[in-house]
Amino acid sequence: MQRKYMDGFIDAIEWIAAVFVGCVVALTFVGVLLRYFLAASIPDGYDLGRMLLGILIFWGIAATSYRGAHITVDLVWSSASPRWKRYIDIFATLVLLFVVSVQTYTLFDKVVDTMRSNVLTYDLRLPTWPFFALAWIGDVCAVLLIAIRTYRLVCHPDEIVEETQLKAVD
Repeated sequence: MQRKYMDGFIDAIEWIAAVFVGCVVALTFVGVLLRYFLAASIPDGYDLGRMLLGILIFWGIAATSYRGAHITVDLVWSSASPRWKRYIDIFATLVLLFVVSVQTYTLFDKVVDTMRSNVLTYDLRLPTWPFFALAWIGDVCAVLLIAIRTYRLVCHPDEIVEETQLKAVD
């Protein structure tokens, strides 16, 4: 039952990342159409696109970190025995967990600083801190998913489905 809830949480994070991809694509597409056909632009289109792209990056880190779909160098790993592959995976995931945890901590400071500074967009005068907060929430989700991945690697390695295994099944 616990596995079902964790998998639902993981799927929800992946869907949220996909929604942000759609938002960035839609904003870019509409912006290009407006410039090309009407010689107009979306107010704060650049700022919104930049901040949405930042949000997308952090939610994408969350989505790819759990699945093991990020860029890896498998020179040593590919020649190791299954036992050592598992040890390498656990070590790499622990390092990733540490790095993303520190990143999340420092990003929270940026969110608070941006909110206190009352930084606004140029055209619409929208506060920028909610965008930074959404990116930070994505980073928190990344920490949670990496922690789940670490737990599963250590305690239940059979529950980890690697990206390469998913491609083999498709």
